[in-house]
Parts: sequence; C-alpha cells; structure tokens
Amino acid sequence: MRLGALATSSIAHRRVLPTAVSMPEVDLIAVAGRSVEKAGRFAEQFGCAAERDYAALLKRPDVEAVYISTPTALHRAWADRALRAGKHVLIEKPIGVNADEARQLCSLARERGLVLRENFMFPHHPQHAFAADLVRRGRIGTPSTFQASFCIPPLPADDIRYAPGLGGGALLDVGVYPLRAAVLLLGPGPRVAGATLRTRASDGLDLSGQALLISPSGILAQVTFGFEHVYASSYTLWGDRGRLSVTRAFTPPAAHQPVLVLEEQDHEERFTLLASDQLRLCLEDFAAAVRKSEAGDGRAEADKRRDAIALLECVDEVRRQAVRVMTDDGPQGSCLQVPS
Repeated sequence: MRLGALATSSIAHRRVLPTAVSMPEVDLIAVAGRSVEKAGRFAEQFGCAAERDYAALLKRPDVEAVYISTPTALHRAWADRALRAGKHVLIEKPIGVNADEARQLCSLARERGLVLRENFMFPHHPQHAFAADLVRRGRIGTPSTFQASFCIPPLPADDIRYAPGLGGGALLDVGVYPLRAAVLLLGPGPRVAGATLRTRASDGLDLSGQALLISPSGILAQVTFGFEHVYASSYTLWGDRGRLSVTRAFTPPAAHQPVLVLEEQDHEERFTLLASDQLRLCLEDFAAAVRKSEAGDGRAEADKRRDAIALLECVDEVRRQAVRVMTDDGPQGSCLQVPS
C-alpha cells in the first residue's frame, strides 16, 4: 500500500509512522504538514518525500492511500478532499465532530468505492475477542451491566485538545473509546439514557463526563471519561454468575501481556494472553482492505461506515442530554457551578 501522511502530528510521529515504515505491507511515499520544515524532518526520519502542503500530497499519482492526523475539526474537510482525489483514507478517530460529518464522508466513500477507516486501534486487539467469547460461553451468566472508563491526567495548558475550535474536549478525544467499547461488546444501537459533562465556563469545552447507555438487549452501560483523572483504561462486564474485568483496555503497549480477571462467587480466574500490537493489526487490516477492489460495496466496509456514524450519533446525543457542571477556566478547575 503506497501511503501518504497528511499532517505531522504527535501520534503520527510517535506511533503510526514508525509502525508503518516497519511493515512490508506499507510503503510510505510522502508526508505533508503545515510547516515545510517539520515535514522535511519527518521525511528525513522516515525515509520518504516531503511535500510543500496537503494539496500537493493529494495530487501525487504514486499515493493511493492517506493517513490523516490533523486536529479533529479538520478531519471532514481533508478526508473529503482525499476521497475526491481518489485516495483511500485512514483517519484519526473520530471521523468528524458530529454525525452529519460522518454521514457525508461515509456516503462519499461508498460512492467512490474507497476505503474509509477510523484509526481506532483497540478493537483489533485479541483481548476483546477473548472477552466476548467468555461472555458467549456463559462464564458470567446473563450480562446486565457494563462499565468502561478512559481517563487521563490534565494536559499542558497549550495542548490542542483544550482548543474548542480544533475539535477539542474530553468527549471527542477519550470519551469515544468507552462508547465504542460498549458497541463492540454489547452490539450496535445503544440508547443514551442520560449524561453529565464538566464544562469550562469560558468556552464550553468539556473536561470530563459520564454517560448512561442502554443496549438493544437491555444491558445498562456506564461510561466515564476525562482529562481530570489519574490514568484509567478499563472495562467490566457483570452478569448473574460472574464479573469480567479488562485493564489496559484501550492503549496497551505492544509488549503488554493482557490479564483478564473473571470473578465468580467463590472463585477468581486470571487469563494471561499473548502480547499483541494493536496498531500494527489495525494498519494491516487497512492495507488488506485497500487491496480489495470492492471496497465501496463490501460488507466489511459497510459495517465500518455504520459504526463510525453510530458512534458520532451517540456523541451528539450525549451532548444533547448532558447536564453541564460549569468549572472555572483552568484545565484543572475546581470551582464548580451547576446551572439552574
């Protein structure tokens, strides 16, 4: 797969491009950024060409797919341009800032017969299939409750995730992980029953939050996310016979050996799994999809598009229903005021 990198983001530099250039399935052709100098440094490090800007990269005939890691608010615009240029697209999550943007991009990808994927890595990790199999085999009995959290400590004050105009906020950055996990484990189509968001008073940026969901089968799900906590990345499935817990659920290092814990009334069982590089698996899956000629109409791509739209529909509903708790202007604001 002949790949172009559109944007010189931190995740591109630290994670995605180092993995991509180590894979025989990927040939990194060129990189473009807002800064020609920074693009040049990326090109030198990763052994590819540097383009003067994003538009020039999209014009290259030797680039068949692009990886887009711009700020979230720019995802729709540049994915749209890439698809119209005939390029397959792997875009950092989420695909846009709302469901309307997701629908527009998914419709365009379907019309053009192109692959459009979000760079959600964690669903590719085998630990989640293992967890789902335990549930299917009845090890926790009848599931009734799902709890998931993805929280990180406060970020530097100038981090773009604190910029509302760039698609910042905890819901779009970390909240989409436990929401996506709820769909992965409980099935598509959960309803939002309620939500809360701790919101910065000066600009409305959400710093953390919770949401209560109901799956189509009636399982209750509670998700927690935010920029105001010690690190947590986990989920738990409870049933009438047992409780299954997964730690390091969303961002396990490639060398991490997952340990899933199954608690029963008088028994605890631990399952230690092999380490797995979920980013490499995600890129391999994208490259394999690009190789297929029926990308626009294939069932796998239709499912990916459905999931991307459904996730942002859920995000939109969380925003709509949220009771907002106002904080002061600092990233770690502690002066609270509940709107009347």
